[in-house]
Amino acid sequence: MRGNLGALVLIVVGCLALAANLGLVEVDIARLLRTWWPILLIILGVGMFLAPGTDDRRKRE
Repeated sequence: MRGNLGALVLIVVGCLALAANLGLVEVDIARLLRTWWPILLIILGVGMFLAPGTDDRRKRE
């Protein structure tokens, strides 16, 4: 899940930046990041929580 989450974030950010550069949408990416940066932390934390672990406890099972 961790790899997929990172890939999805990069795709969304890239599409948003491309749309802004092409003039398709009026988006101030810097302002969005300043406002919504905590949600990125939450998404990252949920992704890490749901990702299969590599700790020793899970290796022994």
